[in-house]
Amino acid sequence: MPDIIINYNSDILHGTLEVLRASSLGGLVKPNMKVALKPNMVLAKPPSEGATTHSEVVEGIIIFLREKGVQNIEIIESAWVGDDTKRVYKVCGYDKLSEKYGVKLHDLKDDKIRNVKIANYTFQICEKALDTDFLINIPVLKAHCQTHLTCNLKNLKGCISDREKRNFHSLGLHKPIAYLNKAIKTHFCVIDGICGDLTFEEGGNPVTRDMLICGEDPLLLDSYCTALLGYSTDEVGYIPIAAEIGVGKLFGADTQIIELNADRKPVISAPEARGLAKRLANYINEDSACSACYSALISALHRTGYRGARVSIGQGFRNKSGGSGKLGCGSCTAGFGRYIKGCPPTAAEVAEFLRQI
Repeated sequence: MPDIIINYNSDILHGTLEVLRASSLGGLVKPNMKVALKPNMVLAKPPSEGATTHSEVVEGIIIFLREKGVQNIEIIESAWVGDDTKRVYKVCGYDKLSEKYGVKLHDLKDDKIRNVKIANYTFQICEKALDTDFLINIPVLKAHCQTHLTCNLKNLKGCISDREKRNFHSLGLHKPIAYLNKAIKTHFCVIDGICGDLTFEEGGNPVTRDMLICGEDPLLLDSYCTALLGYSTDEVGYIPIAAEIGVGKLFGADTQIIELNADRKPVISAPEARGLAKRLANYINEDSACSACYSALISALHRTGYRGARVSIGQGFRNKSGGSGKLGCGSCTAGFGRYIKGCPPTAAEVAEFLRQI
């Protein structure tokens, strides 16, 4: 069986079933298993915006599992800090999916928390992510303004408490993301590469790929996907760390890949999208910023064409005074002369703040 199977198909439901039937998943699941599906429901935007997992991908997985006799299926997720998971489920069509197939939707923000110690980390992990026989990771292939890539490994961040999510940013993101994947076992991955945003994790700049990718090794898949966004594995800090601690193996010359419908493969100019967030970061003074807040600032800088003084952002500025002339973004910068309130503020609020400046 190949390490990676890729399918190019604009019919998302049919394409998902097609790629799964060519994969090893059917031989891995058993009828008596409890299976948890973990999509990327980061915020309340429809999948067409490039930030969230298409419900048709999850529907295809449910149909496939039912064909294999699996009945105990649930969907688990928590939106990023500042958004409501239940609202995200509804906006993305998961409430209808749940009703159609009798599959429960779980908001992990309401779940019980279990402390799990791995090396020097003690993670606050939602129990639903631990108390399952088989976890299927269903991320969106997209860029991230801090880690460059968000895919399988980073998608597990939705399985921890909001408090732990904030803590990840104060710890620098990369090491805790890698070690989290030692604490939570991913058994299979189905990557939604239909129209991920190649610029920001919150979407708004989708690029059509019509691509579905699956395999058993989340690290191997992530290291493969870095190249699809124009990066090397060393540029995505959590990938070499995850390899070092044995999460999986890295993509290499010996990796076996099968492509279905290769004649439909799109042409993507990823390097053009790659540099935008980096250029906009020249206007940011960042210290342990959360993704939701940082992404809102990046998006607002892009939308407004801002070219002024640097804007400070992040937990590192709590209880600090930036002086009367300093600019801040988010409640952590409340000690600054001028700042935009919110935890996190919306991109629209930040944009208005920047326009006034």
